[in-house]
Amino acid sequence: MPMMTEWLTPSHGIMFGLLVGFAIAHSGLAALRPRAEKYIGPRLYRVLFALVSIPFATTLIIYFINHRYDGLQLWNLQGTPGIQATVWILSAISFLFLYPATFNLLEIAAVQKPQVHLYETGIIRVTRHPQMVGQIIWCVAHALWLGTSFMLVTCAGLILHHLFGVWHGDRRLTLRYGAAFEAVKARTSVIPFLAILQGRQSLKLQEFLRPAYVGVAIFVGILWWVHPLMIRATSNVAW
Repeated sequence: MPMMTEWLTPSHGIMFGLLVGFAIAHSGLAALRPRAEKYIGPRLYRVLFALVSIPFATTLIIYFINHRYDGLQLWNLQGTPGIQATVWILSAISFLFLYPATFNLLEIAAVQKPQVHLYETGIIRVTRHPQMVGQIIWCVAHALWLGTSFMLVTCAGLILHHLFGVWHGDRRLTLRYGAAFEAVKARTSVIPFLAILQGRQSLKLQEFLRPAYVGVAIFVGILWWVHPLMIRATSNVAW
């Protein structure tokens, strides 16, 4: 029996625990936002949110990179022709969903007053929850490349968090905007392109001509260049 489960390294449980902790911190702070902003203001709240989220996310990234090959090797497609290009293309698409949907760098950095926005343009026409979709695409890409049980545990934690975020995000917007959000909800969909196929929404490509999307393209290029350096750097951290 020990031989059958020796692949189940402690890192599996640690990673899942870290993801649960991040989900509690991230979603918990999001839920507290309306009350917190009344006492400390939107800018200070944004700084507090960043001070919690960024170190936590950095820890997750380092731990993931250092343990990505832990556990059982379920498949190995790394020698398959075209698989590397497929992984990079899927990863690039995932970032288009993950980042520029409600992108305002000045608000994120608290230079401008951070606000809760009710969007119905750009990627929101494709899916009301682009971060969830982007995270699933990212997980598919990296699961194809790595093929380990540790990667599947990581995917499970990330996807469960973002599925919860679908419910949690809709609930917070309903409480804040009421009927206005219900109208947006009726014209959009969680499943990508469903509202467009059903005729409830239309795709306007000109809305994608925004600096945020150019920024994501530049980011993907930089990430491709520094990816090997990042992996070597994280290997120096004994986690």
